[in-house]
Amino acid sequence: MTNEWKKREGIVYSTKADFVYQTNEIEEPETLPAEKQKLKIALDRKQRKGKTVVLITGFVGKSDDLENLAKELKNKCGTGGSAKNGEIIIQGEMIEKVKDILRNKGFKV
Repeated sequence: MTNEWKKREGIVYSTKADFVYQTNEIEEPETLPAEKQKLKIALDRKQRKGKTVVLITGFVGKSDDLENLAKELKNKCGTGGSAKNGEIIIQGEMIEKVKDILRNKGFKV
């Protein structure tokens, strides 16, 4: 059983049979195929205590797909990182390796 009623905005009950409840959920865009994605890759040192990371932006799609791509990049690079707010962060100066991996998957870099 889901708790869908908890997501409703300001409506407790409606007698209208065809009433549609409003929720606060933001719909995620569908994930574009790799060939249509244009990812931007950059080295970044800002606000990271001098540590260098590879920052990948421009991903259009669901957060689950972003997480899966980040996980694959972290595994192939053998390093840590994260994925949030439409960005993937890979620790270290592995920009060439990340570019090669993304190109092999069909992304435009």
